[in-house]
Amino acid sequence: MSVKTILVAHRSLAVRDRFAAALSEARQAYLVAGTEAAVRAALRNEGTPVSLVLLDLGLAGDRDAMAFAGEIRRIGPRPCPIVVFAGSVQSASQIGGLGAAGVSGFLNEHADAPQILPALAPHLFPDNFNRRASVRTPVALPVSFRAGQTIAASHTRDIGRGGIGIQTMDPLPVGTPLSFTLRLPGTGAEISASGRIIWIDRRIGMGLQFERLPAEAQARLDGFLRDSA
Repeated sequence: MSVKTILVAHRSLAVRDRFAAALSEARQAYLVAGTEAAVRAALRNEGTPVSLVLLDLGLAGDRDAMAFAGEIRRIGPRPCPIVVFAGSVQSASQIGGLGAAGVSGFLNEHADAPQILPALAPHLFPDNFNRRASVRTPVALPVSFRAGQTIAASHTRDIGRGGIGIQTMDPLPVGTPLSFTLRLPGTGAEISASGRIIWIDRRIGMGLQFERLPAEAQARLDGFLRDSA
């Protein structure tokens, strides 16, 4: 596994220290920032290129969170992937706008140390996970899923080519593999595939990244997303 530099940008010193310790344990490089000015300075430092930003939207103060995330992403020589700390999301209505601003995903700032790198790995090493970067479409579709002996039904929060957000007050642990089935509206077509949980937040739900999506299911999903655009 190659070494990446992750910028941990959060108002809380405790969160910064905990993530720094977990990244150090995983032999990844890191920078920390507790203010917007420090974030901007770190991203402009060409001597230490940042591979991923973990961003607390609260650093924006009273400004629009989506615009703030977009500005941060564009600092530096090239757009930098951003994962937002889920606790700094003010409402579910922000999710779609943040995706459009280039946010790649969401991460629980209270995640246990062993869960941190697995949750970040798809963003740090996208080629290893066959991620399909895309804007998520906010939509509530019935979805059923199974993980081991756990069988449940819920609704999606959003859907994209690379994964779905699932509404639930009882999210599964990050890294949990599961299979799911959802029905696309207006077509009667069902999509059945498998994936892995990459972020959780009890206020928002959990994010599922596709791992095995049959070609026919991908084609149906692509058609639905085009019609919904």
